[in-house]
Amino acid sequence: MNSLEKARLEINEIDAKLAELFEKRMNASLEIAKFKKAHGLPVYDKTREDEILQKAALKIKNEELAQYYVSFTEDVMKVSKAYQERFISGMKVAYCGTEGAFAHIATKKTFPSARAIAYPTFQDAYNAVLEDECDSAVLPVENSYNGEVGQVTDFMFSGRLFVNSMTELAVSQDLLAIPGTKIEDIKVVLSHPQALGQCADFIAEHKFKTEEYTNTALAARFVKENGDKSIAAIASKDAAEIFGLETVCQNINASRSNTTRFAVFSKSPLVRAKEEKGVHTILLFTVRNEAGALAKAIDIIGKHGFNMRTLRSRPMKELLWEYYFYVEAEGNINTEEGDLMMRELSKYCDRLKAAGTYLKK
Repeated sequence: MNSLEKARLEINEIDAKLAELFEKRMNASLEIAKFKKAHGLPVYDKTREDEILQKAALKIKNEELAQYYVSFTEDVMKVSKAYQERFISGMKVAYCGTEGAFAHIATKKTFPSARAIAYPTFQDAYNAVLEDECDSAVLPVENSYNGEVGQVTDFMFSGRLFVNSMTELAVSQDLLAIPGTKIEDIKVVLSHPQALGQCADFIAEHKFKTEEYTNTALAARFVKENGDKSIAAIASKDAAEIFGLETVCQNINASRSNTTRFAVFSKSPLVRAKEEKGVHTILLFTVRNEAGALAKAIDIIGKHGFNMRTLRSRPMKELLWEYYFYVEAEGNINTEEGDLMMRELSKYCDRLKAAGTYLKK
């Protein structure tokens, strides 16, 4: 046996072992996909992949081969993601609106392979998960220009679903009309109230009349179906493509840093590893009607190492002039400190809930 035949025989033996290990790896990858589906997590996890690639080169003793092993690892992860995507493609995700709406864009960004199912209201999309019509729901929680989406915050406080991830979507509002329309032809603009608010300066400058619509994409569809050049819609460029409209003006929102955060809701809470970096916890609570109760609660959160990034109040619909508080804090509730914090908070809070955790990308 010459050296070539010997080397080929050795490669055949190695390949057989690699095939066995590959199958084991893909089986483990499938279990990860099942977990992600149950908890409403996207397949792609940039933080995790970056960490694996950074460690990959350190595993190879031959420095000349290190870069090739990194490339090999990237290829293996690519195949693994494709396998997971195939499983996730059977996943159904609820959102509020219609195709072309920003919620639809956020849903497809988070779950590219899943089936996105539109519902007419936030409540309907939320209930779709409760009633097992969908695996998860993607709902907006906050806009950088117009603030919180109160109804969705109320779901976190009183509902049974958990937030396991957040997706940020840069929002660019365009003025859409039927082909051939000039800006001087337009008299009325239709859109969702938040979109109208984001574009208030542009609307005032052109002295347009406004009409509120339940959804930006539905407003675009109405403009297409109506066929009137005097009516335009404020919506996304995706809506323009879907409904065959022309973009009269781009980026008409007042803030160029206009971003909406969407939360992914699912039935199962995610217990994140204690060592994970960038974990944020969502807390909702009411405080007892006694002097300094809120201050004490805030102090407890800080004392246990949770860096509070958001604090706001919301009225309780069932009780006049009573409020609950919404907190987002850097820190993992699934730790000993988190457990101690919750125990201490319960002394000053009538109602206390950890609504979930998410990774800040």
